[in-house]
Amino acid sequence: MPTQPITAPCSTTTPPGLPVVLVLASGRGDRFVASGGQVHKLRALLAGVPVLEHTLAAVRASGLAWHLEDMGHPGMGDSIAAAVRATFHAAGWLVLPGDLPLVRPDTLQMLAQAVAKRAVTVPFFHGERGHPVGFAAQCLPDLLALSGEQGAARVVRKFAQQGQVQTLAVEDEGTVTDIDTVQDLARAERLLASRPPA
Repeated sequence: MPTQPITAPCSTTTPPGLPVVLVLASGRGDRFVASGGQVHKLRALLAGVPVLEHTLAAVRASGLAWHLEDMGHPGMGDSIAAAVRATFHAAGWLVLPGDLPLVRPDTLQMLAQAVAKRAVTVPFFHGERGHPVGFAAQCLPDLLALSGEQGAARVVRKFAQQGQVQTLAVEDEGTVTDIDTVQDLARAERLLASRPPA
C-alpha cells in the first residue's frame, strides 16, 4: 500500500443527484522515485503539506461526497472498479487521481453538475485533456468490469461511439497538473505560489 490514509477515507453524505468523487491513491509512484523522489509522491510535501492532502482538501471544500481508494490495487482499472463497488449506489462518479493537488473545488462542482447531462464528461484545459473524468450511473457495469493497468479509457471510447461523451472547457490548470516526477512537484509549487490568496 503506497500510503496510509491521511484522513478519514470517505464522506458518506451524498448531495442528492450528484456524483461521488473517487480519489485514487493506490499507485506505486515509481516514476517519482526514479526521478529522485525520496518518498511516495502522494506524501511528498507541496508548500509543507502532503500532495494527497491538498487534493483531499479541494474535494472536501467542494461539498461533494468522496471516497479514498488507497488499498494498493495492482492497476488503475482495479482501483476504479474497487472504488465504484464501494459507492455503487451513487448517482455517478468523478474519477480523480490523488496526485492532482491543484484542482479547484469549483471545478469539481462544475463537473459534478455536468454529469447529469451525458454518460461521460471530460474536462479540457486550453485543449489539454484533464481530470477528474465524470461518469453517470449508467456507466456502472462498465466501470465495475475494469481491471489491470488501463484506467477507464475504454469506457470513454464506448460511450463516445454512442455520442454520450461531452467535453467541458475549464479554466483550471490543476486539472492537468499531476505529480509524476520531482520536476512536476517543483512546477506545482511555482503554480501554487502564483495563485491569488483564497
